[in-house]
Amino acid sequence: MPQIAQTIDDALAPVTDGCLLVVPREVSGVPMAATRALVRRHVKNLHLVALPTSSLQADLLIGAGCVATLETSAVSLGEFGPAPRFSAAVTGGTIRMMDATCPALHAALQATEKGVPFMPLRGLIGSDILKYRSDWKVIDSPFGNDDPIVLLPAIRPDVALFHAPMADRDGNVWIGRQRELATMAHAARKTVATVETIVDNDLLADPVTAAGTLPGFYVDAVAVAPNGAWPLPLPDHYAADAAHLAEYARLAATAEGFKNYLDRYVHEKRAV
Repeated sequence: MPQIAQTIDDALAPVTDGCLLVVPREVSGVPMAATRALVRRHVKNLHLVALPTSSLQADLLIGAGCVATLETSAVSLGEFGPAPRFSAAVTGGTIRMMDATCPALHAALQATEKGVPFMPLRGLIGSDILKYRSDWKVIDSPFGNDDPIVLLPAIRPDVALFHAPMADRDGNVWIGRQRELATMAHAARKTVATVETIVDNDLLADPVTAAGTLPGFYVDAVAVAPNGAWPLPLPDHYAADAAHLAEYARLAATAEGFKNYLDRYVHEKRAV
């Protein structure tokens, strides 16, 4: 049975230096409270897989020096502009960048989910990205001549980490329509979820919630984190904090401004 952790830090115990960590895109439940906790723990050398894109979360972890390798198809602050710490790290060569595409990342996670060592994908043929991914192999289809196909190695995360609206006391987590969270949990060795609240009813026993519930046997730890996606949105529950994201974009444009942001909003050394 999953552990209902006393604190976020307790739940994050499986996220150790050097682990392969998979996290979801902005609209799927980004665990920002947990991300700030990881920064405070000074976790290092993460291989971060953002499925399939990221925004503030990846930028924050990169700027704080937590990431050695990033595997994703995009990092951007959207309407607030480029992700400044990500851009600085790529141009400065301080992280290893593994460029991917959205379908490729989903396919690689699905390979592990299905228990196979690789997944074929056709849409990459003709793309320059193949020049930069020596681990992606182009072969002729065994079922036809002159029919190339790309083989993607399965991605097996050490930990999947996400935020969801609720869990019950047995550790079943309601993910609603965000089915990629289930793929992440199926593929990962361990899964950690933060949630807005713990409910007393069995989410799998209720036909209204059962279809959108990730069973607890895929989950290792759950921690309560009210407003845990802030300043990013939690779909159908609260919107992004646009003013805060604009402030982040302004501060994180420089290394000194980013340090000030960490002091104010992560390490909580706020001016009185």
